[in-house]
Amino acid sequence: MIHRKPVIIGIAGGSGAGKTIIAQTVSQRLFDTLDKPHVLTICQDSYYHDRKHLSPADRCEINYDHPDAVDTELLVKHLRLLTSGFPADIPHYDLCSHMRLKDCTVVEPADVIIVEGLFVLVDSILRDLLDIRVFIEVDDDIRFIRRLVRDVSKRGRTIESVIKQYLETVKPMHLQFIATSSCYADMIISGIDANDAAIDLFVRKIHSVFMQL
Repeated sequence: MIHRKPVIIGIAGGSGAGKTIIAQTVSQRLFDTLDKPHVLTICQDSYYHDRKHLSPADRCEINYDHPDAVDTELLVKHLRLLTSGFPADIPHYDLCSHMRLKDCTVVEPADVIIVEGLFVLVDSILRDLLDIRVFIEVDDDIRFIRRLVRDVSKRGRTIESVIKQYLETVKPMHLQFIATSSCYADMIISGIDANDAAIDLFVRKIHSVFMQL
């Protein structure tokens, strides 16, 4: 069991900003440069509320682009468990059916915990658990194109449904909640040209915090 307090990093940004790729890149850099630390990445998408009590039609009517769609309370509970040296059961969520699956992933405490997701910087309680807060910034048009390609090719969505959702909920919720949360970031990184220099600066900041804890 790890008793050292982990460094908790939050990576936020709009849909299609490239949060997952940057989280993976940073995780690998940390593994290579911090003498093989245990780096754990938690995706906020795993914490959408379970909607199995609703009919499929009713599930489709929910605004999943609003922060209330996510069980932030459970995510905070899990981060506190991990910080205290205890394991946590990360839920498995099916984004197509909007339901949690029966299985979960048991994760152990880690030296560095990366939390990535749309609303990571929105909730003040979650925000206060983060040692480093990062916002990934990408032009709206680029993010929409990335989302369109992803949802059609990987999630079986139609072009019409993706456009409808983007205009009705994704864009307005981004402007209301996600874009405004960037003011809480310690660093803002471009998701288009996140070059080695930007990533190295990010990793050096993590090194600095890691050595102070």
